[in-house]
Amino acid sequence: MRSVGLKTLNNKLSEYVRLAAAGETVLVTDRDRVVAEIVPPRAERSPILADAMLADAVRKGWLRPPAAPGSGPPPAPPPIMSLDQLLRELDEDRRER
Repeated sequence: MRSVGLKTLNNKLSEYVRLAAAGETVLVTDRDRVVAEIVPPRAERSPILADAMLADAVRKGWLRPPAAPGSGPPPAPPPIMSLDQLLRELDEDRRER
């Protein structure tokens, strides 16, 4: 575990982020008081940002996962009319002009 002051962190942020990515925890201090931690990602966290944000939204209750996972996309709505009906109506509309 390492500690770093805000000023040094500001100047060398990428170095400390790389340390956290490698598994080390970095304590951020302001006037010798710990104000934050830079920690490695949890093992269950997806490396893909969109997946990680989605999982976080589910944990916070903003989203609910599907009731039946893996059931596929929702069924397509039934057609309003058949193609033959549509073509007949188009022909009628054209005749009226």
